[in-house]
Amino acid sequence: MIRLLVADDQRLAREGLRQLLSHEPDIAFLGAARDGAELIDMAREYRPEVILTDLRMPGMDGITAIRRLTAREPDTAIIALTTFDTDEYLFGALEAGAVGFLLKDGDPDLYLAAVHAAHRGQGLIDPQVTRRLVRRFATPPVRDGARELTVRETQVLRLVALGRSNGEIADMLGIAPGTVKIHVSRVLAKIGTRTRVQAAIYAYRSGLLSPDE
Repeated sequence: MIRLLVADDQRLAREGLRQLLSHEPDIAFLGAARDGAELIDMAREYRPEVILTDLRMPGMDGITAIRRLTAREPDTAIIALTTFDTDEYLFGALEAGAVGFLLKDGDPDLYLAAVHAAHRGQGLIDPQVTRRLVRRFATPPVRDGARELTVRETQVLRLVALGRSNGEIADMLGIAPGTVKIHVSRVLAKIGTRTRVQAAIYAYRSGLLSPDE
């Protein structure tokens, strides 16, 4: 069972997440916090494996909560929930340690996929969010790390940047999921990133993908 907590200051959003996620047979929905401070308290009590949190909340915001939670419980996978009017929060959440980003009005199936991916240590980012991040925060391309990648590693990085899970990448490239995991680890090391989200941003900034792909 995946132990899951969520946080959002809007009651309807909390209820929507509860309705979507609490009926999944392999998800234990532990509760819903109203702000970052309550999320930290609930995380201390319930020890979740995956957290979905809004970024913009009154009091302690999602970024501060992510930073404190990842410092204390680095194995807890945190997925940030965002809207297109909160660009200024995205980069902060990325630096704080979020392993994935989802749109608050996004595809419910993507939410389920993101929870499962995060639990497997993979993380997932909505491709629309990746493009938004790139347009907002792009700097002149740096290709040094990309030049060190093999052809296969470059293929894997491109698919990671497009939001594909390890299983999907394995199917698309005709290789084993375990092999994909090894490639992802090598890619992260070569380009100097810690998470798939950071790798996705790197792929766009290095010119391996364009924001319109």
